[in-house]
Amino acid sequence: MSAATAPRVGIIGGSGFYSFFDSGAEQVEVRTPYGDPSAAVTIGDVGGVPVAFLPRHGLSHEYAPHTVPYRANAWALRSVGVRQVFAPCAVGGLSPDLAPGTMVIPDQLVDRTTSRAQTFFDGPAIHVGFADPYCPTLRRAAATAAPDAVPDGTMVVVEGPRFSTRAESQWYARQGWTLVNMTGHPEAVLARELQMCYAAIALVTDTDAGLVAGDGVTASEVFAVFERGLQHVREVLVRAIGVAAAEPECPCARGEHDISSLMEAEL
Repeated sequence: MSAATAPRVGIIGGSGFYSFFDSGAEQVEVRTPYGDPSAAVTIGDVGGVPVAFLPRHGLSHEYAPHTVPYRANAWALRSVGVRQVFAPCAVGGLSPDLAPGTMVIPDQLVDRTTSRAQTFFDGPAIHVGFADPYCPTLRRAAATAAPDAVPDGTMVVVEGPRFSTRAESQWYARQGWTLVNMTGHPEAVLARELQMCYAAIALVTDTDAGLVAGDGVTASEVFAVFERGLQHVREVLVRAIGVAAAEPECPCARGEHDISSLMEAEL
């Protein structure tokens, strides 16, 4: 792969989103210090922009939210050249205003996970800024590509793989959080540590358990709604990629640490 064809933009596909390119894509097997990523990285062309795609859960959804190889996935994308990451994902809505099918571009994240390796820096200590977890440049690109989307929101990320109890989702809603998800962390902070811009594009697939009476959330419901909205997600991504690729280098992911020396030391 030449520098001219190295993909600057990457996509991490969520539940039900296992491929992106129709034809002409190249599969790149990447080995990382953290094991294999969820699948081979697929590199193709989107409107003249080289783009890398990686399915978060594997090609057959073999990785549950708590077993996704998050560090390997982030490392694999960075190693093939990616510097901007769009991360479409399925979410539950914590507000009655967020009906299934609504697209949201979150601006904040709350971590409620419990067992995931969430840093590349086990020593010496490196502390990255994370006050604003999502790249403003990529969020603007997504908002431009999806003018019907809700332009902000707070996504609470839970451990999974179970769905929330009614009491939990009611508590999340009382905090003012608007979305619940199982995969947005540590993915976002790992991207920040590797100095990649990152933005989530969330598709609401259900009204979370605590907000309505009934049986609560089911996996089949989540997959069915995401499948119905998948074409729209793809169209938004294609437009957002074009907008993002035209932007100058964004300073949001720059840190005080030297990521090039880290990657060279680990390879």
